[in-house]
Amino acid sequence: MSVLFLFLVGTSLGTPKPHAPTDTLPTRWVLQAQASEARYRVREQLAGLDFPNDAVGSTRALAGRVVLRPDGTLVVEESRVTVALATLVTDNDRRDNYVRNRTLEVDRFPEAVFVPKRFLDLPSPLPTTGSVNFRIEGDLTLHGVTRPTVWEVMAQFSPTAITGLATTAFPFERFEISVPRVARVLSVENNIRLELQFRFVPEG
Repeated sequence: MSVLFLFLVGTSLGTPKPHAPTDTLPTRWVLQAQASEARYRVREQLAGLDFPNDAVGSTRALAGRVVLRPDGTLVVEESRVTVALATLVTDNDRRDNYVRNRTLEVDRFPEAVFVPKRFLDLPSPLPTTGSVNFRIEGDLTLHGVTRPTVWEVMAQFSPTAITGLATTAFPFERFEISVPRVARVLSVENNIRLELQFRFVPEG
């Protein structure tokens, strides 16, 4: 009996306990607006031109936060990115006014909001260095309509910043938006591409 007892005690004392990793990333990240940019791209055919053109609207009037659990999963209720749509500008004031007033109706729907819900194809725990391509599933609210979306992400990880580009695309009607119809524009492709050039840094 005493030999068995000593064997069990010795086994228990001799088994090392696992330690929590010390090189994990911080769990709360905020978007640096001055180093980030939200954009839309729409392919259009202008009168007088023989080739299509991308209308690109952009803004740095955005805010965001991503909160992670220790295992790298998202705290959904505390994570979101918002964009002030009235601040989107292209290279043409007339186009901008049309998009604000007729297409996006920013007086009624001033913001676009993305709530990330799940990472796809991303290692867990999150990498602390290096480049990773993955996807994010979440809900996008645009023009007063909320739809699930999937974003393709190319990101560079470091202990002090997460930078990269996230993109998604969809037809206008998915968010009950009318395809623009203006005199100078012969046609507009029924596809909106959204881009978020981002830089997240640890909160605080």
